[in-house]
Amino acid sequence: MNKTYTLAQLESIVQYIIKETNSKTLCFHGDMGTGKTTLIKALVKELGGGNTSSSPTFGIVNEYHNKDGEVLGYHFDFYRLEDESEALDLGLEDYLYTDSWIFMEWPEKIQSLIPEHATHIHINLIDENTRSLKISKDETS
Repeated sequence: MNKTYTLAQLESIVQYIIKETNSKTLCFHGDMGTGKTTLIKALVKELGGGNTSSSPTFGIVNEYHNKDGEVLGYHFDFYRLEDESEALDLGLEDYLYTDSWIFMEWPEKIQSLIPEHATHIHINLIDENTRSLKISKDETS
């Protein structure tokens, strides 16, 4: 089922995502500028993380902590990867075996490395202020 939302409804869409997923590994699909980073930032905040979320475009991975300083999760941006071996070189498999939240932007760049239990979140731009979101258990749904 597709859910339509605006920036003003971000908190409720984040609560919907948390409620509807049975995995802590979330793969975000969408064109550039659809709001993947904004959605991840809101998720980190809702899950009790600090307010320092940003796209890890140049560092590939950002680590987020809760208010007690414990690791909450990892945010990967695979946009600049040339091939899957680069994700393996940065230790992706080690991150995937933690009990932390994993947020992945551009997961199609590492398709064969994505765990089967991952939840896929597809975001589409409707207009400047409105997005459509669909949660699925596989990349193509």
